Amino acid sequence: MSTTATLRAAVAPRSTALTHALFIVGGVVFISAMAQVSIPVPGSPVPVTGQTLATLLVGTTYGARLAISTFATYLIAGIAGAPIFAPSATSANHGIDRLMSATGGYLIGMLLASLVLGYLADRKADQKFITSYPALLLGEVIIFGIGLIWLRNSLELSWSATISAGFTPFIFGEILKIAIVGTSLPLIWRKISATLNK
Repeated sequence: MSTTATLRAAVAPRSTALTHALFIVGGVVFISAMAQVSIPVPGSPVPVTGQTLATLLVGTTYGARLAISTFATYLIAGIAGAPIFAPSATSANHGIDRLMSATGGYLIGMLLASLVLGYLADRKADQKFITSYPALLLGEVIIFGIGLIWLRNSLELSWSATISAGFTPFIFGEILKIAIVGTSLPLIWRKISATLNK
């Protein structure tokens, strides 16, 4: 495997303040675009979105510092009024009210997951299949753990109703996202290592 810790460092090994800023802007644009890939779930305030996939990718490719800076910038931009949060039938896709809504816990979970995934990527967890999948699963547990607790408390639901509204409809999609990221990143690292060792 490569001696480089993160994929971002492999792409731009001599990063400057400018390249960091460009990575953050690019990451925010990517997360924002993936958030707009949104499918409403009947009977649930939580839509199926591409946001979790974006979180997994940004966390595992950027490393802890840059990943949390990127997701924090995304949240700040959305709170400030940029219409970049996932569309919702019950609330606007921007503003502090959206962050404090029933689905706000998922956004907080993604912020924390980006940090944890970045921390693990800094330790090369994304470079091997055997460590990539558990790391991504941990990221999902953080996102949905915080999201479900927040959802239950916000709407005063029973745990069974919370799981039905905020977790069950997403299981297949999240497994697919883990499979995509967990498979593609180690393969990319193998290609990078093969190129560097030529």
